[in-house]
Amino acid sequence: MKGVVLAGGFGTRLLPLTKVTNKHLLPVYDKPLIYYPIQTLVDAGIREVMVVTGGNNPGDFLRLLGNGKDFDLKQLSYAYQEGAGGIAEALNLAEDFADGEKIIVILGDNIIEKHILKAKQDFEKQKRGAKIMLKEVPEPQHFGVPQLDGKKVVRIEEKPKKPKSQYAVIGIYLYDNQVFDMIRTLDRSDRGELEITDVNNRYIEQGTMTWDELDGWWIDAGSSHEHLYRATQLVVKTGANNV
Repeated sequence: MKGVVLAGGFGTRLLPLTKVTNKHLLPVYDKPLIYYPIQTLVDAGIREVMVVTGGNNPGDFLRLLGNGKDFDLKQLSYAYQEGAGGIAEALNLAEDFADGEKIIVILGDNIIEKHILKAKQDFEKQKRGAKIMLKEVPEPQHFGVPQLDGKKVVRIEEKPKKPKSQYAVIGIYLYDNQVFDMIRTLDRSDRGELEITDVNNRYIEQGTMTWDELDGWWIDAGSSHEHLYRATQLVVKTGANNV
């Protein structure tokens, strides 16, 4: 299984911090933000990783991460997303890298306290389909929200006014290689992007979506100045995946 870190976009919600750098390169305590999702993949046993970046500073990722030796990676590859076409569009750039294998996809500004090793091992046993990670949150209306029927996901709604559960779909997704065929069939949303929620709903309609609840805290550190600050506080207080 291979890993993909999605670290594109222009980070406009974090201006002026992102005026001269990519948000995924901003510091969280004593390390760049992107170190944390890469370490999450490494802790899950992943040794081949692709970083998909974009914006105006793609060369900074190469200077920072090099060939991945600091993470003991076997291979660290890079891809560049032109413009802001959405998470699914960015993921589609990893098709050749995936080379038919299952993949774990993680958003480059997501930090978790612990690890996803069990979810990864369970997904390796899953013959086909996808798996999402869920976390109970106080205000789910700000995220993709699953409607659940026991252990079955019925539907995912993006930022619903009336959430059908208290769970958020966090930025960690596990897919079989069918994901790239699904992305090619998507229509762009009203904001002109290929949405990852649409991909996940395709798997749900197919009946091949599973889910696990994340253990420990999770934060979308790149979504606001407050969350970036909070991420540093959490890392200092409790640690995060032993980075």
